[in-house]
Amino acid sequence: EAPPPADSQQQLEAGARAPGGLEARMAGVVVAALKEAFDRDSRRLELEREQLAAERQRAERALALELQRQAGDREIGRLRLLAGAAGAGWIATLWLSTRSIGTGIATRATLGSGWLLLLGAVAASFVAQSRVAAAMDALANGNDRRGIQSSGWGAVALVSMVAGLMLACLAALMV
Repeated sequence: EAPPPADSQQQLEAGARAPGGLEARMAGVVVAALKEAFDRDSRRLELEREQLAAERQRAERALALELQRQAGDREIGRLRLLAGAAGAGWIATLWLSTRSIGTGIATRATLGSGWLLLLGAVAASFVAQSRVAAAMDALANGNDRRGIQSSGWGAVALVSMVAGLMLACLAALMV
């Protein structure tokens, strides 16, 4: 057989190159599309991670605020119990006043001092309750992050109540 003419040889070579060039361009388009899709997915995943982190921080803040609110409620309950006990002790010692009418001045002064301490305990408890309520309001408004405390007034209420009851008991022994 005779070799094909040169023109047909060139046509065959051009035809063989053309599909390879098309395949290379198609492969480049596919690679670019895949890269764009991967970039878009990675941006979406990063955004989702940031949203999850922000949601977790919000949940942690809400939990911390709820724990502080519960601590404030417990503290107010404790202070109300102190005020009630001091008030009940003061009312109970009123009975002693009827028995101490004919006694000496020391008995009446001891009983009066006990009354003052018991009333002071009620007042200190109310002051401490108002401080805790103000701290809870500040915490709810985001103005304060120190936590819920009754300050020293809760301790003053407790010590005053115990001292007042001790003086009332001493006055009862003196009767």
